[in-house]
Amino acid sequence: MRKGALALVACALLGAGAWWWTQQPDGASQASGVPGASALGRPFASGAQTDGAHPGGSHLLARAAAGKGLDSGADPLLQPGLRDALEALLHAAGDAADPQALKQRLEGLVGQHFPPELATRALALAHRYVDYRVALGQLRAPTDLSDPRTLRNALEARQKVRLQYFDGDEFDALFAQEMTLDQSMLARLEIERNSQLTPEQKRSALQAAEEMLDPAQRALRAEAVVHVGVAQQTAAFNAQGIDDSTRHALRSAQHGTEAAQRLAQLDQEERDWNARLDQYQQARSSTQDAARLQQLRGQLFSPEEQLRIEGALALRAQPATAAQ
Repeated sequence: MRKGALALVACALLGAGAWWWTQQPDGASQASGVPGASALGRPFASGAQTDGAHPGGSHLLARAAAGKGLDSGADPLLQPGLRDALEALLHAAGDAADPQALKQRLEGLVGQHFPPELATRALALAHRYVDYRVALGQLRAPTDLSDPRTLRNALEARQKVRLQYFDGDEFDALFAQEMTLDQSMLARLEIERNSQLTPEQKRSALQAAEEMLDPAQRALRAEAVVHVGVAQQTAAFNAQGIDDSTRHALRSAQHGTEAAQRLAQLDQEERDWNARLDQYQQARSSTQDAARLQQLRGQLFSPEEQLRIEGALALRAQPATAAQ
């Protein structure tokens, strides 16, 4: 399995694709360098819903704001569906040259995604959410996706970034459920990799990890397993050189036509990203002219994509390093 697929699998195991570097189905993944989870202007999951985003988020929040399903005294903004609504807002804004430009676009769109009485607060939160997404893009992806310690360190780094931008109640509304799922899945990975445990001890520890989750979180984990299957299928298609029409037919039969179309779009985005990355890598190998390379970066990549170039090139080099 190629490195990008491994990243998707690790992503799915840890919270149904919740990790920023795999934010595309966000994933196409950050780990593989695929730009489908742009730090600006796109939802993390344009198909696999890797970051919990889906177009229905705004409707969920609107229902909450109307008082349906709310506890007495509950904050109408900080409700389930908040993160989905913010992602839908970013998606509607489209790509932007820089964070400030994106924030300006959000000002004209926030009223379409949040009720009038929540729009001012929602816009302020969305501005911080943009800054948070940019900050995530500056974190280094884990170098060994099979190492639980490396993954735990990466989760902790992401946690620190989140706490820089959101207070306790905001954090809970945006991330609490995902964080519990991530911790449970990481605990399962650590248990499975622990050679000091007997089979019976592993079964007992895995049961304890299972009890960390409520029914809704177990459903999310089941969805993550589907994402793993999609990632593995795509890796197999790539390894076998399966053509686009055959991919579409097989995916349509298994996942439905709409999902097959989204996956086809991700395939194309990945090809485009890798072609541009190839061009830049070749140029960097043939010249030491920093000004020329910087100009080429600006021509080939958007500002947010440039944040991921070095990580993508480092991940490309890993298989060769491991083989030495």
